[in-house]
Amino acid sequence: MAEEGRNTWIEISPEFFGVLWQFVDNDDITDIDYNGNELWIRDYNNNRRKVTDIEISQNFIRQFTQRIANSVSKEFNKQHPVLEAETKRLRISIVHESVAVTGRSICIRKTLPVTRITAKNAVESGYVSKEMLSFLVNCVKAHMNLTICGEPGVGKTECAKFLSGYIPDKERVITIEDNLEWHYHQIKPYADCVELQVSELFGYQDAIVTSLRQNPKWLMVSEVRGEEVASYIQQLTTGVNGITTLHTDDVRKVPERLVNMAADRIGRERMESDIYSFLDVAVLIRIKRNEEGKERRYLDQLCLFENKNQKLWSSLIFDNGQLVTGELSEDIKNKFLRAGIREPFLCREIEEELGWKNQRGSIKRPVVI
Repeated sequence: MAEEGRNTWIEISPEFFGVLWQFVDNDDITDIDYNGNELWIRDYNNNRRKVTDIEISQNFIRQFTQRIANSVSKEFNKQHPVLEAETKRLRISIVHESVAVTGRSICIRKTLPVTRITAKNAVESGYVSKEMLSFLVNCVKAHMNLTICGEPGVGKTECAKFLSGYIPDKERVITIEDNLEWHYHQIKPYADCVELQVSELFGYQDAIVTSLRQNPKWLMVSEVRGEEVASYIQQLTTGVNGITTLHTDDVRKVPERLVNMAADRIGRERMESDIYSFLDVAVLIRIKRNEEGKERRYLDQLCLFENKNQKLWSSLIFDNGQLVTGELSEDIKNKFLRAGIREPFLCREIEEELGWKNQRGSIKRPVVI
């Protein structure tokens, strides 16, 4: 089966991928990394291990690299030491041995058009508590703007994909990515969606400005990482809702990180004010290791941001996955109430997905906040 990408036509077959095929064909494997001597793989649960039961020859590495180079019609040598290819499901990066002194390096990242997270497996695995998940889904239903935070590799995009699944199909979504990982149209084929892919000629800032002329209700940017953050925050002020991801290790650092990325010292105070006024929610994903060394992802922190008469507030609602306070400001309560949500920590849709009902079949109800 041939799979097309940007300037790419790669044969997704055992013949093309050779000894790597068993890992490419396994949907539980997310990363396939060859460091010049050894092969390492990572699965969906973030467990990483070295593969010792297969042999990879240098002849195979050269042939595989040449097949990739032919697919993208690019040279790969000392003068052109980096080779990249992308399909709808694979992102391939190869570094030449002239600069990778340990040997030719190959990284294959898989981005499948599925949502691996479900409400049931998220709660049962300890990824998120029912209260925190209900609150997040209610934030989406109340059209709040969300930022998913964490270090590289914790699954920010996967979490964003999952939460965006609760956006009603009739609300137009525009996704903006450099590498296509959201797959919103394939995950929700009946939803109104436009997918934009940035390039050297069409950057993130261009895409954000262009999207505002396409009547979006939601703008989902795969990751804010530079000066385009100013355009992203500006679009939030227009009433367009947003979901994006960001590298940070604490939700309370989000406003400062965004302001620093914008690199606009003159407009710093105004931008900071806009961030607290329109960002709404930030959630942090962490990885926890047990005694056996196995890793588990979980939603650690959730913070709300507000601008109350030019006084900037951040409220930590969840920490270490546990509810810190159920006390919400009147402004936050009103945002929920306008969406018909009287109990922010209870979501009927989540209760039904979990199958948590009492003997009469009605939803269990917590105290109204």
